Amino acid sequence: MQQEELTGTIDRLLYQNQENGYTVLVLQSRGTSTVTVCGYLPSIQAGQHVTLRGAWVMHSKFGKQFEAKQCTATLPNSILGLKKYLGSGLIKGIGPIYAEKLVDRFGTDVLDVIENDPAQLLRVDGIGPKRVEVITKAWKDQKEIAAIMVFLQDKGISSTYATKIYKAYGQRSIEFMQENPYRLADEIWGVGFKTADAIAQKMGFDTHSLKRIRAGLLFGISSALNGGHLYITLPELKTKVIELLELNAADTEQLLRNALHDLYNSEKIKLITYQDEHFVTLTQYYFSERGVAQKLTLLRERPSLPCFDLKKIYDDLRIVHDERDIVLNDDQIDGVMSCLQQKITVITGGPGTGKTTLIKKLLQILDAHHISYKLAAPTGRAAKRIIEGTGRHALTIHRLLEFDPSTMSFTHNESNALRLQYLIIDEASMIDIFLAHAILKAVPHDAHLVFIGDVDQLPAVGAGNFLHDIIDSHTIGCKQLKQIFRQAQNSMIIVNAHRVNGGEFPVNALPGADKDFYFIKEENPENMTAHLEEIYRRLLPRFGIPADQSIALVPMNRGVVGTVKINHDLQHMLNQNSSEHNLTYAGTVYKVGDRVMQLRNNYDKNVFNGDIGVIEQVDPEEKVLTIVFNDSSVVYEYSELDEISLAYAISIHKSQGSEFSAAIIPIFMQHFTLLQRNLLYTAITRAKKLCILIGQPKAIGMAINNNRGLKRTTFLKEFLTTDLQCR
Repeated sequence: MQQEELTGTIDRLLYQNQENGYTVLVLQSRGTSTVTVCGYLPSIQAGQHVTLRGAWVMHSKFGKQFEAKQCTATLPNSILGLKKYLGSGLIKGIGPIYAEKLVDRFGTDVLDVIENDPAQLLRVDGIGPKRVEVITKAWKDQKEIAAIMVFLQDKGISSTYATKIYKAYGQRSIEFMQENPYRLADEIWGVGFKTADAIAQKMGFDTHSLKRIRAGLLFGISSALNGGHLYITLPELKTKVIELLELNAADTEQLLRNALHDLYNSEKIKLITYQDEHFVTLTQYYFSERGVAQKLTLLRERPSLPCFDLKKIYDDLRIVHDERDIVLNDDQIDGVMSCLQQKITVITGGPGTGKTTLIKKLLQILDAHHISYKLAAPTGRAAKRIIEGTGRHALTIHRLLEFDPSTMSFTHNESNALRLQYLIIDEASMIDIFLAHAILKAVPHDAHLVFIGDVDQLPAVGAGNFLHDIIDSHTIGCKQLKQIFRQAQNSMIIVNAHRVNGGEFPVNALPGADKDFYFIKEENPENMTAHLEEIYRRLLPRFGIPADQSIALVPMNRGVVGTVKINHDLQHMLNQNSSEHNLTYAGTVYKVGDRVMQLRNNYDKNVFNGDIGVIEQVDPEEKVLTIVFNDSSVVYEYSELDEISLAYAISIHKSQGSEFSAAIIPIFMQHFTLLQRNLLYTAITRAKKLCILIGQPKAIGMAINNNRGLKRTTFLKEFLTTDLQCR
């Protein structure tokens, strides 16, 4: 195609993908009418004057378009262009209304006024000192961000990351990137190694430079976390890095050896030799797991302060004094006694086996003996379930340990221990090695620690295998509850959860059981939308379950029965709010009333990975969302919207620790890479009143029969049982 040059003023943006910068816009071109332009043009706004290089193409649906390959933009200098530019929402504090007022007041000098004499803005009706301060800061920030955008664009990288980079590094952003672009992969959430490497290559970094090999090795180790591992074998790491960096030089082995020695000498990595194999990890991973083992051992060895008449308590547990008494079976009694006798105890069991009943009885005993205790769980929803089940106050672990954003650490630690004699933590299967280490550092040496969880559920989303490893070590007191209580046997949800866990196919009904479980056989995944419409229109109302108390739990995010597609369908069904006050980010439209999920720990906002909230307010002019999480309103700027996603449907992994009145679980063969027994078991146990399993019997059978799971590479068990040391 013949390259041409096109100049004009951007009239409006029709579409802009914030992830990759792909844009469709209307250009008011000189000498022509409006022109539709498309291309990867990330750092432009309405009102700007642009010079484009590209070619004319014929789109099958939209007709003739100009496909831009290069773009040079300048600030607008016309009245109309300035109004469009300032009204685009680019500058916080200025929307279409104030853009009109500002340009009417200052004309083509408006940008010069904002830049050099912002006090003049006070002459505009409605603008006070606070808004002037906001506009001035936003203008300065935007200039810096624009410079970063140009820098990234010159390197062929999406400018989506510009705002995040500026927030992290400020005015030294470009300096830091020029010095070592690989730091972006470690320090900027959402920037992967490939992006950082592409910047480095454009800047002329040698493909065999020590910085690049080091960064590749660190990335190879940290990416193992995606599977929950804490270590990677040395041969596997080398193979992974050679493929990642496309190394083919004869001296590759020597390059890797030099980089590994450099990382080891600078204490970035640790090496463990076990059964004649070499395992590599990052230093902080090693010390977290090692620290957990050391504190568990220390707690077991130190005497405790609480003193009980154990024989009297045991005898009382076996006697039913009146109808108000909590009646325990033998396993539960043994569990209570273990909590009183052992410094550390694990209570594990499936649904309906009486874990909550056991804890209620334990709390009664602690109250009677004036023993201080706290209850906690990894998520807000799990903490709320403890409150509902026991009637006692409970906190999230992060709130219990009091995270301090200014120091990026927990206030309670080995130097400032929690003041308590018992710490009881529910949903312990969700605890990764880093959170386990933080908990243990904050526990006083004389305190008792009780972990409650279901060891058959999915392991923690984060790294490590804390609960499994301490149980497998046989160094910690553990009581497994197996007996299903009679009232629980009336629930087909609980019956089928145990059937799946035992390797059996779920059934729709049993004599005398509640009709709270439905299996809908469906071979065609394309029919999922129709099933959702039927469920939300007829089935949920029949059970009296509001839509906002239901959820779709899905094995994966992509595909016709992935969370992305189902979220789109359910948003269309359940939230009919008009488009006037919506905000679109990366192809997702966010509306007031939408249910959303946080995708990463954000300590500044006090919102954590897996938290679910509801959009309370959308401000398209300022490009911000206000979301309510656990009765707290949290504001998200536009550049932070990659931290959230719609949550009408979520992955089964993200559902851990939560409970919903109704759970809809699609299982199809296109999920086959993730189908395993503990995945299906975890999904079913999230349902409280109604569980609807939809899909192909073959896929469900595959999940039930796959009980292998993925063995995580950890050494906590060995640290607890041997004298294994690192190098």
